[in-house]
Amino acid sequence: MRHPFGDDEKARFQRAAGVNVLGNAVKIAVEGAVGFAFGSVALIADAAHSVADLIASAVVFLWGGARYDDADETHPHGHQRIEPLTALLVGATIVILGLLLLRESIRGVIGAHSPPRRSLLLIGALLFAMADMYVLYWYTERVNADLGSTALDALALDCLNDIYTTIAALVGIFGVFLNVPILDPIAGALVSVLVVYQGIEIGRENVTYLVGAAPPAADRERVTAALRENPAVEGVHDLTVYYDGTDLEVEVHVEVDGEMTLREAHTIETELVTGLRRLEDVGDVHVHLDPSGLGEWKDAPEGGENGRPNAGEGDRRPVDDEA
Repeated sequence: MRHPFGDDEKARFQRAAGVNVLGNAVKIAVEGAVGFAFGSVALIADAAHSVADLIASAVVFLWGGARYDDADETHPHGHQRIEPLTALLVGATIVILGLLLLRESIRGVIGAHSPPRRSLLLIGALLFAMADMYVLYWYTERVNADLGSTALDALALDCLNDIYTTIAALVGIFGVFLNVPILDPIAGALVSVLVVYQGIEIGRENVTYLVGAAPPAADRERVTAALRENPAVEGVHDLTVYYDGTDLEVEVHVEVDGEMTLREAHTIETELVTGLRRLEDVGDVHVHLDPSGLGEWKDAPEGGENGRPNAGEGDRRPVDDEA
């Protein structure tokens, strides 16, 4: 459901994104400095991954908060599509960085890079990075528990995946201490593949929100059930539910008693629209009331009066059929 978001929610959103920017910047500084100092491809790869995370966090911080702005003349349906757009940019950035890291890791495997020098600072930097990402993950999830932001969800997932990629880098560093230095670029390659996969998954999910795709069948079912709870509803057809950003937009024809007055019909329509908007994730709702049993103008034979069906004429759509 689309709510008139308050300044407090937007402030919490931007604060969470800002903390992600800061947390990733610290991780980059620590891992990057130690990685370059001792020549570890795995550490440099993990730090470079966080460069993508830093860019992603900055994009969410700068753009994502627009979701909480009210509708205006240039965006009459609100700004909710901006959020999945920012998340899509996050995914694309992560994929590009992951491919660059994979190239460097392959060069390390074939011997284009010298093996890193042993130092406990390598392990210390990775342990710090894991702790940093866990704190970021916990904080972002906590803030997003009641905001339900897909952009913050993408950042939280990125933090969690960072822990896994850092573990892979840690395995590579242990290989250096065990006199198996090739494990370092192999770990870097594994990190890179995980980074690319993560970016693709984030992009795939948010493209669904941007192109107005249909939601899972369960969402259509709960919309239909909510409509049928009203005793005045005698039929439901031409139901369309699709994503408008992360919100769900509903268009539906509802059959009611054709003998009710216009005022009564208006009251029923208001009840139906209000009831649907109370559902989770539902935004705009468009309800068209039809007299029960009359049929649809689009189903009229060509000879119908004024292009409309006569009473009882036409091949009526089955109940709950989607246009």
